[in-house]
Amino acid sequence: MMVRRYFSSSGVMILLSLMLGLAFVSGCGKKAPPRAPEKPGQAVAAPADPAARISGSQLTLTWTHAVDPKHATLVPRYFEVSMAIVPNCEGCPFVFRPAGQVAMPGTMFQMQMDAPGPRYFRIQAVGDHDVRSEYSRTIVVEGP
Repeated sequence: MMVRRYFSSSGVMILLSLMLGLAFVSGCGKKAPPRAPEKPGQAVAAPADPAARISGSQLTLTWTHAVDPKHATLVPRYFEVSMAIVPNCEGCPFVFRPAGQVAMPGTMFQMQMDAPGPRYFRIQAVGDHDVRSEYSRTIVVEGP
């Protein structure tokens, strides 16, 4: 009887609705793979100025990289080039997948582009112990 005085049936329904609503928004989606902790200055600088050139069906990507003496002092071991292709369905997200690696000190990547259509590219510098930089600016390349 005492409980009934404090909680009406509509109050209990509102409370249950709120709890159910919170259950749907409490997830955070897919987790990223773990990354090594970064110390101040012990990071890898991101590649800059990505550019693309197509000659026939040969794509050449170039970029620049410089060590930042204050914020990113680590020298990368290699650069990872990622590519995404627009999916065939309306509103579907496109996913970047590794297209290749370029060992330091190289800053050029080449590949054949056999199929027409746009492709998206971005570059990431990777140092020792899998320390990764931010991605470069994404560039769009229209296939032949």
